[in-house]
Amino acid sequence: MRRALRPAAACLAAAVALSCGSPPNSGATGPAAGDEAALRETLTRYAVEFLRRNPTTSTYLGGAGLDPSLVEAEARLRDHSATALAAEDRWLGVTARALGAFPAEGLPEAARIDRDVALAQVRFLLRQHQLRRYQQRALDTYVQEPFRAIDWQLQGLQGNGDHGLGTPEQWRRLVARVRTVPAFLDTAQAQLQAGVDAGNTPDPRVLTRDGLDGSDANARYFADTLPSLAADRLAGPDRDRLLGEVQSAGADASEAYRRFRAFIATTFFEPGTRTAKARFAGDRFALGEDEYNWALRNNLRIDRTAAQLFADAWPVVQATQRQMAALAGQIGRTRGWPLPADGGAAVRTIFDRLSDDYPRSDAEMIAWYRDAAFRLVDYGRRTGLFDVPADYALEVVETPPPLQASIDGAAYYPAPPFLDTGIGRFYVTPTHDDQAALRSNNRAALADLAAHEGFPGHDWYYKVLSRARDEVSPVRWLTPGAVEDSSSMWEDSLPAEGWGLYAESLMAEPAPGAAHGFYTPEERLYQLQGRLYRDLRVLLDTGLHTGRLRYAQATTMYSEVVDFLPGACDQAGMAASDAKRASCDSAERAIFRYSKWPTQAITYRLGMDQIRAMRDEAAARLGSRFSMQAFHLQFIRQGTIPPGYFRETLLRELGAAPVP
Repeated sequence: MRRALRPAAACLAAAVALSCGSPPNSGATGPAAGDEAALRETLTRYAVEFLRRNPTTSTYLGGAGLDPSLVEAEARLRDHSATALAAEDRWLGVTARALGAFPAEGLPEAARIDRDVALAQVRFLLRQHQLRRYQQRALDTYVQEPFRAIDWQLQGLQGNGDHGLGTPEQWRRLVARVRTVPAFLDTAQAQLQAGVDAGNTPDPRVLTRDGLDGSDANARYFADTLPSLAADRLAGPDRDRLLGEVQSAGADASEAYRRFRAFIATTFFEPGTRTAKARFAGDRFALGEDEYNWALRNNLRIDRTAAQLFADAWPVVQATQRQMAALAGQIGRTRGWPLPADGGAAVRTIFDRLSDDYPRSDAEMIAWYRDAAFRLVDYGRRTGLFDVPADYALEVVETPPPLQASIDGAAYYPAPPFLDTGIGRFYVTPTHDDQAALRSNNRAALADLAAHEGFPGHDWYYKVLSRARDEVSPVRWLTPGAVEDSSSMWEDSLPAEGWGLYAESLMAEPAPGAAHGFYTPEERLYQLQGRLYRDLRVLLDTGLHTGRLRYAQATTMYSEVVDFLPGACDQAGMAASDAKRASCDSAERAIFRYSKWPTQAITYRLGMDQIRAMRDEAAARLGSRFSMQAFHLQFIRQGTIPPGYFRETLLRELGAAPVP
């Protein structure tokens, strides 16, 4: 084993040396400095090979639209075996040396950024595999990846002319991919067993929710939901045969998930219980201070430390709380509602009163979200903030069961950007008609989240970016590690989630006759609450992963700060009221997500701050020539990479561009 790791360790050393500005490996060969065309070719080869080795990401991005040879990736899942990862690490080392042969000072600015982005991605993957050995504990990755791959494959199906979706070849590739699920889970089991042997195991909450519950949900999906979806979408002369193949492959995949769940249950839990064995029961989520700081620098291109972010977070939280208290007082006076003198209690009183206007079912809740999303589109058109096409479409649907454990409230997944087919999905997670949860999704509460996930947030962001795909290097689309789970690098989250939070606040900017922009005062209060919990996330995420906060402490803090409900999230506190129970349930789901996705939670607030700082700088430089619409378009067109790469480039481009 030790001998097998040496080449990969050498790869990691080479990549780290490049990150510090050292010369590339003396044995490396490459084109002359400044040869931009050669660098572009190297980067494209890297992107295509990356997608070949990461077929689920290739499906998410529509890789076959970038390189037709990637269509075969639609029939596979990622190979997480030790042998495959060792080969991948050797390839990554070769790639790092090839990219290092292009000195940064000899490159045009955009090409240099692309090179630096690719090198950061390589460093992340090598560190993930060789230092953290995360493949030994990536349980949520293993449980979710097959479903995500199939779901995105279904999302990209073409119309076939027979009133169905998907060509026979597309369905054959989907069936082939489903047939690989048993082998995929066997590999996952082998990696997890290696983690058990090495003492490198998942957090017990991940074992329960992803290992037990997630495996159950996937077993049902492949046995029942996928065949049902196929029956609805298949048409044409091959329908019956293909449907039979989907059913057969789905049944085998379902049984594989049940075997995998049994392995998790017998390996990690006391017999017949959901109680983790003592050796696996302790908290195992913290990333650690050094790793967190490394991720800030390499993955997010942020030069501050976790300690600095933690120390600076609380005053920001307090400032947002004061804004909310002042607005709550105004709403109370306008509506004639008596309010407590305490600002936090006044906010809570307003929330309680507004919660009386709530949807009576999940179906009605989703319909209200859909209505809010299109009211936002109409506002964007009327105000001229964005040039919205007449055929703009947005799909608002219920979150599929396998994703419900990871999506608290709502989420968005774009159409594959390299393809011309598919439509983005705004997922809303059902409450299962829980009244307390439905009350928290009351009429005033929906607009803010609709702005974030729909328009002008993620849906608009990805549609604009996809239209400019030929101008954006494929390297800037990649999502190393995974698209969205605990294996992710999260470099794409800083611009994309930063934009989502910026979109929420943009809709609150005053307009003629509208002090709160798009929002009513009541909707504005919830928009500020959305800002508040993103402010708090900076404190919670850095605190959880550096040992400054405990899990239960973070859960209580979330409930008390975000929902203005005092009291601990323990058994006694949650019994105090339905509102506190719902708040603590939501808080715990949020903390669970932060605990397994280190650095992702901070990207919203920090990303928004970077966008606003760039906008302010552009407005100051350009004066009367500044165009909000031009700024937004130029920001989005930089691609899903941290703004630290392109801040100065963006500002120069705005200065040179004609005003639209």
